Amino acid sequence: MAEFIIKRVLQAIVVLFVMTLLVFFGVNVIGNPVYIFASSECDQACLTKTIAELGLDLPLWQQYLIFLKNLLQGDLGNSFTHGIPALSLIFERLPATLELAFCALAIALGVGLPLGIWAGLYPDRIISRIIMAFSMIAFSLPVFWIGLILILTFSVQLGWLPAIGRGDTVDVFGVELSVLTLDGLHHLVMPAFTLSLIMMAIVIRLTRAGMREVIFADYIKFARANGIRERRILMTHVMKNLLIPIVTVLGMEFGGVIAFAVVVESIFSWPGVGKMLIDAIGVLDRPLIVAYLIFVVFMFVILNLLVDILYSLLDPRVRLGGSQS
Repeated sequence: MAEFIIKRVLQAIVVLFVMTLLVFFGVNVIGNPVYIFASSECDQACLTKTIAELGLDLPLWQQYLIFLKNLLQGDLGNSFTHGIPALSLIFERLPATLELAFCALAIALGVGLPLGIWAGLYPDRIISRIIMAFSMIAFSLPVFWIGLILILTFSVQLGWLPAIGRGDTVDVFGVELSVLTLDGLHHLVMPAFTLSLIMMAIVIRLTRAGMREVIFADYIKFARANGIRERRILMTHVMKNLLIPIVTVLGMEFGGVIAFAVVVESIFSWPGVGKMLIDAIGVLDRPLIVAYLIFVVFMFVILNLLVDILYSLLDPRVRLGGSQS
């Protein structure tokens, strides 16, 4: 296990280095933020001074070396618009995005697993066909369209749920959470459900396929022949094998939910890192954009490592060294 983790960490360092190259040079060749920040009355001398203050007068390769040096010290630069470290802005908005993502994951698992198990156990029943049709529709519909329909239905027409904002929050060990307040839950329901639909569809289809494969396995027949109760077979033997592909897929899907919750956060004005990225792109706040993208890459690398370790714990047949019996 130690050798496996060390190898993956070394691979992660290489991936991070390559991504810093792609992200930094990709972002810095787009537009010129000076013309956005400078006022209309700013003359050439003023523009030159602004460029120097932002550190944009240096060659691009030299800017990258400075960025890389600061990155190794945990400094991703200061935001052009806010004038404070970009990383602190990300951490300030991150709890809202994580709360939204974890609630979406909980909804996806809480609804998707039972529906997938039912569809797998009773594939020919009409309810199972409806469940599979729902999973196909949920996977196919655009997220922004679902969000707008929910707003029109439950906010505009019925007036049951608020359309925008995060609602009331409570401080828990220095982190603001809205899930612990009634008003916060009202604000959380629609964006979390919208964000959960794709994951829910994946869970339903994976669970259903896994059920159809596992329930006819020899060890399940052997367990039934030994008089083991059906509920114990389902919870102990079947679920353990079902979780292997689900953990693998949802591990990476969860990273995507955090990274690309931009659409949902924009539709519902949820104050997370996704909405922050949209605002940063609008004013070409390069340090904030680069910091966000580097943070996302780092998050994906860590999630990928955790998924591999958890996968090996769920399935003892996995050989971390690469050999299989």
